[in-house]
Amino acid sequence: MTETLAELFRSDRADPARPFMTYYDDATGERVELSRISFGNWVAKTANLIQDDLAAAPGEIISILLPAHWQALVWLAACWKTRLVAAPGLDPAKAGHAVVDPDHLAAAGRSPGERIALPLLPLGGRFGEHGMDPLPPGLLDYAAEVSGHGDRFTSLSGPARPADQALLLDTRTYTQSELAARGRDRAHELGLSSRARVLTDREPSTMDGITDAFLAPLAVGGSTVLCRHLDRNRVDHRASAEKVSDILLASPGDPGPPAG
Repeated sequence: MTETLAELFRSDRADPARPFMTYYDDATGERVELSRISFGNWVAKTANLIQDDLAAAPGEIISILLPAHWQALVWLAACWKTRLVAAPGLDPAKAGHAVVDPDHLAAAGRSPGERIALPLLPLGGRFGEHGMDPLPPGLLDYAAEVSGHGDRFTSLSGPARPADQALLLDTRTYTQSELAARGRDRAHELGLSSRARVLTDREPSTMDGITDAFLAPLAVGGSTVLCRHLDRNRVDHRASAEKVSDILLASPGDPGPPAG
């Protein structure tokens, strides 16, 4: 089956009002829950930011240096919606633009294009608030910029196509249709049922992490409980509380978040 990631997202098997992305950070106690509708609104706002503020053309590469966080998955989806190539972990010097967390502000300075910084604070907190330092010159605060963009997106370059390059990892580029197929294949391999709810702490900066946290649940109209700084002692309780059907945890040897 040849399809785009947007077509995978529009699966008729999913209930748009049910939880789609639930995020935990066990280091801070933060919990965020987004329905498919809410997640889609964030993707549309981010896609509008990319189109209006970055003026990035289809096929351009965006370096993404973000941890296991729901906004990392929003950025992946927004890149695919705007026909850009998401490159988790890539040196910003090798990309057209850079999207970074607070730990990678210096690395963002190597990007030749626009540089977006995500404060990753709850409740829309911005740089300069809640004890965070203001951003240095040359970086845009995602939390401040994204709120002004609409939650409906119309691409000026036309809709995404199955053959569009979508993801760059370890020098290999994957198309939209390859990623959609990878999600379906992984869901079949794991035996995920329709509307499966997957708990994982895998980093969305690796193919395994992107597939297990996003593509495979998406392929069955399911949802994800994404955990950062996961307390392994809480897994059983959380799985029960969140009505999780499948648990996919990172092994001790799995790569961590990208280095600065």
